[in-house]
Amino acid sequence: MSKKYIVRLTEDERAGLERLVSTGRAAARKRTHAQVLLKADAAEHGPAWTDEQIVEAFAVGARTVQSIRQRFTEEGLHAAIERKKPCRPSRRRVLDGEKEAKLVALCCSQAPQGRSRWTLRMLGDELVRLEIVESISHETVRQTLKKTS
Repeated sequence: MSKKYIVRLTEDERAGLERLVSTGRAAARKRTHAQVLLKADAAEHGPAWTDEQIVEAFAVGARTVQSIRQRFTEEGLHAAIERKKPCRPSRRRVLDGEKEAKLVALCCSQAPQGRSRWTLRMLGDELVRLEIVESISHETVRQTLKKTS
């Protein structure tokens, strides 16, 4: 079966990868990906190892080798070595800049009658009552106020 994604490194890319592998100051994952690319290199002076040889030599999965090859040919050297950046944050922020400003203004306002100061839970309840947010935890209020003070 012929390979769909063939790695052909330039001299500069090869030298950069060899330097990365030999210095010992890179993350283990980054070093492993660099080693896989060096052994998969099918250029004139490259070893052109098969995926099976690479899997056995570096104790990685066959799918890992395939995806490294694919990312190198489609997106380039940097993409094949570095971690993929997440497309979006794992959770949506409850408070954006405008809502944070309203929280800070509320915090600086007069405390409710019978209280000397606002508590985190009272601030959260007030934000919900004023329909600034649908729901919010006291911990989110704390983190936001800590960040803004």
